[in-house]
Amino acid sequence: MSTLQTIQRMIGEQFELKLEDLVPDATLESLGLDSLSVIEFMFNIEDEFKIKLSNELLENIKTLQDVVNIIDKQVAEQHGKAE
Repeated sequence: MSTLQTIQRMIGEQFELKLEDLVPDATLESLGLDSLSVIEFMFNIEDEFKIKLSNELLENIKTLQDVVNIIDKQVAEQHGKAE
C-alpha cells in the first residue's frame, strides 16, 4: 500500500470522509479539518509510520499530497539513520 493510500484510509476512517474526496490535491481545509483535527491526525501518522514530525513541517501542510511528501521524506531520513 502506498503512502497516499495509507493516508487516504487513515483520514477517511478518522474523519468519516469518502474515498473519492481524498484526492492528492484536496486541501485539508476543504476536507473540513481544522488545525486541531490536523494535529490529532498527525499524531496518528507518527504512530502509523513510526516517525516524528516537527511543528515546522506541519506549518507547510496544505494538501494530502503535502502530507504524503513530508511522510515519505521523514521515513527516509529517520529510518535511514536507524539502519
